[in-house]
Amino acid sequence: MGMLPLFQTAVRPLLDYALPPRCAACGVIVDETGTLCAPCWSSIDFLGEPLCAICGVDLPSMSAEATSCGACIAAPPPYDRARAVMRYGEVARLMAHRLKYGRRLSLSGVMAAHIARLLSVDQTAPALIVPVPLHRWRIWSRGFNQAALIARHVGKRSGLPVEVDLLRRVRNTPPLHALGTRERARVVRGAFALAPGATEALTGRTVILIDDIWTTGATATACSRLLRQGGAGRIEILCWTRVTQSDD
Repeated sequence: MGMLPLFQTAVRPLLDYALPPRCAACGVIVDETGTLCAPCWSSIDFLGEPLCAICGVDLPSMSAEATSCGACIAAPPPYDRARAVMRYGEVARLMAHRLKYGRRLSLSGVMAAHIARLLSVDQTAPALIVPVPLHRWRIWSRGFNQAALIARHVGKRSGLPVEVDLLRRVRNTPPLHALGTRERARVVRGAFALAPGATEALTGRTVILIDDIWTTGATATACSRLLRQGGAGRIEILCWTRVTQSDD
């Protein structure tokens, strides 16, 4: 054992006493850093099958005839697969807001650990990770892009390269949380662009698009359409949480 691990082992009890680990959602003291307390964990509604093979919406059955939802069959989206860790609820909201507005940057690693489990990339195919971008004014005011922080952690866990500047937000859109599906789609139209030279990096590659919250899918769809135009071979969208129809 080297000197650094020995030092960390020696000081860990002192740090835990002075700064005890806290639940990543509600903040109560827990045993390990980056974990959730029992009540918060038990309240999470993790998303699982049966889901649409493409957009990830709930399906009524696991029948072989219902692998995709009617909407995706009628009008296939520009991405191949979309998944989120959990339904939008109190834990999902608290963690996303503490990261985004409370500057609890360590939460990006906690989220990434769960998101990385959703990866279904063929390891023999070339793939890269791309975060949903923020406009530069938003980054200047906030100091960071939460999707990029999560993407970097997913990259470390998966070994996949991360391209944070491949996709750009060229128009500063207003907050979308109060807008409906059609209005969101209208607002984000033309808000994104590919960086110069992006086609060379995208052609034939599998792209993993990372975001924190999926509400209507308008942002992810707009980004996916651009990535597809840039030559991406397959596009998967992975998010921390997803607002379902019952949440609207």
